[in-house]
This record gives sequence, structure tokens and C-alpha cells, in this order.
Amino acid sequence: MSPNHGSFSGNPKTEWLANPASPDRDMKLLEDFSYTDPDGRKWPAPKGSVVNGASIPRPLWSTVGSPYTDDYRSASVVHDVAVRDPSVNRKEADKMFYYACLAGGCSLKQASVLYVGVRIGSRASGPKNLSSFFSRKKMLFRLPGERTNEETEVLDVFDKLFRAVAPVADTMTFEQLEKMVDGVIGK
Repeated sequence: MSPNHGSFSGNPKTEWLANPASPDRDMKLLEDFSYTDPDGRKWPAPKGSVVNGASIPRPLWSTVGSPYTDDYRSASVVHDVAVRDPSVNRKEADKMFYYACLAGGCSLKQASVLYVGVRIGSRASGPKNLSSFFSRKKMLFRLPGERTNEETEVLDVFDKLFRAVAPVADTMTFEQLEKMVDGVIGK
């Protein structure tokens, strides 16, 4: 019997949005969409929600994956909606993302690495606020290989966690993974 990772309500129906003032990653949901986690909690993504898969910091895209490119696409939709809801605890939303990745078809290793990415994204948008490295200008107008200090910090933290998590991801429980991540980036 396969483990219960929860389930999606179907496939998300979306429309790409074009906005000259921002990167063209935004999509609007044309129908209600949801994920029900293994504990039975429903995570809604209502019709009209705008999502962009931006919870994984851009400097990690070449390692972790960029928005909408793999079996975590549906998970990114409900996660984007959840993290913008002030009534939702970010760590709970990140845990949901891990299980939604598994429900979407990701391996344990991939879901673990993606979880590390969104937790780092949480840190980057949190109290220390490294959001400056999300600046489109800083990302586009510089020499190849040039990194900001903030990007270097994000990549260093990810590398440390990746080296710890990747070899044991297939045997680790979520609680062990969360404890390892908390130990490096904080709670």
C-alpha cells in the first residue's frame, strides 16, 4: 500500500498574465483548486488567485527547479496562495508544500530539496529580509557569474542543507527533515 500524501482537486486551470512592470510569471486561477493534506486539512486556491511560483528563491532555480517545470507545479499553486494568507502559519504552509510535492509525483529526495528551497525562501522574505536579491534589476543587469552578497548567502545555506539532506532524504521522516532545516536556518 502506498503512503497517503494527500490529493489535489484536479488540475489547476490558469491563464498567464502579462505585466510590463514585472516578470511574466504570474498566472490567474480560472477555477477553484485545492489540495487536501494527509491530515485532511483542505488548502484552497480560489478562482481569481494570482500565483507565480516565487517561493523558491531565484538563485536556487538552477539547482532546485524553476517555477512550473516539474511534478511540483500543483503544489506551488496552493503554496503560493497559502503563504499570502495572513491567517496561515508559514511553516505549516511549507510542510503542506512538502506533502503536496509528494502527492504531485515528486520523489522523497526531490520533495525534501524543494522543501529546503521554500524554507530558505521563507527566511529570505522574513525578518532579515533578503528580498533585495529578488530585485529584477539586480538579476538582469550584471556580468555572468556575478552574485550579490545576499545571493551568495542563500546559495551557501542551501549548499550546506543540500549536502546534509540529499544523501539521507529517502530514509528521513518529515520531522527529521524539519529539525535539520530548523537547525540551520532557524524556526
